[in-house]
Amino acid sequence: MSQPTPDRDQHVFHQHRKLLFSVAYRILGSAADAEDAVQDAWLKWSGADRARVADPKAYLARIVTNLALERLRSARHQRETYVGPWLPEPILTCDDTADVVADAESVSMAMLVVLETLSPLERAVFVLREVFGFGHAEIAEVVERSEAAVRQAAHRAREHVRARRPRFAAALARQREVTERFLAAATGGDVNALMELLSPEVTLWTDGGGKVRQARRPVVGATAVATWFAAVGTTAYEGIEPADMRAELVGLNGGPGLVFRGAGRVVATVTFDFDATGRVLAIHNVANPDKLGAVATGAVHDVGTR
Repeated sequence: MSQPTPDRDQHVFHQHRKLLFSVAYRILGSAADAEDAVQDAWLKWSGADRARVADPKAYLARIVTNLALERLRSARHQRETYVGPWLPEPILTCDDTADVVADAESVSMAMLVVLETLSPLERAVFVLREVFGFGHAEIAEVVERSEAAVRQAAHRAREHVRARRPRFAAALARQREVTERFLAAATGGDVNALMELLSPEVTLWTDGGGKVRQARRPVVGATAVATWFAAVGTTAYEGIEPADMRAELVGLNGGPGLVFRGAGRVVATVTFDFDATGRVLAIHNVANPDKLGAVATGAVHDVGTR
């Protein structure tokens, strides 16, 4: 039998790198932390006795999941004391992610916010089982729990997510159309046009982390949310005049979203959650500068599960 070589080992790791980032990002909700977990997984893979590794994919998934769990547990206190709403770190995603509905749904801001309410173990089990299709026995090996415990955690997580994340089937074309109209209305300061796009029960969450001016509580209702966004086209933000603010429609977290730029930097991202009729049901606005690095690099992530 041929012996492993550094080049072959690097090739094997590279083959599964997309999967490793996709798992880690869904567990952590942070692109920076997910990249760190993948890098740490490479170090462990480099130092492992790979002659004993029968299934590299399962082995690497186990490593990155446990690394992500360690990071998630250590980050929970920081998130609990966060100033204002805590939102995941947005990432640019490629168009084909949005074509696979399940993949797009599982990496959406709305889903990541729901996953944040699970325990670390439940979150990891849900991601591996419901998103990536790992078997209960495989997951038990990954998280070092009994298969019975994994089944229980999977059931709890699935019911929790189902109760808090109803699924709507607004077509992608409709989502893009509404996003484009929303951008035009917001930059034009048109409250009435915004009102037409919003569900009466719409909620806006803004994440400034206490570092930039943002609402520290959710903004609820179509009138309040429309008024908030209409100000984008008329009011200076963080020293940037409206005329100097540029917005573009991009792929964000598996669907259409907006990136606002000004003064040579990314200022904020906006993503949408839609109801069954295609109206905007929830808006997630990330403006904390510490969370915009992944978008600022321009790197597009393929977070598909296949």
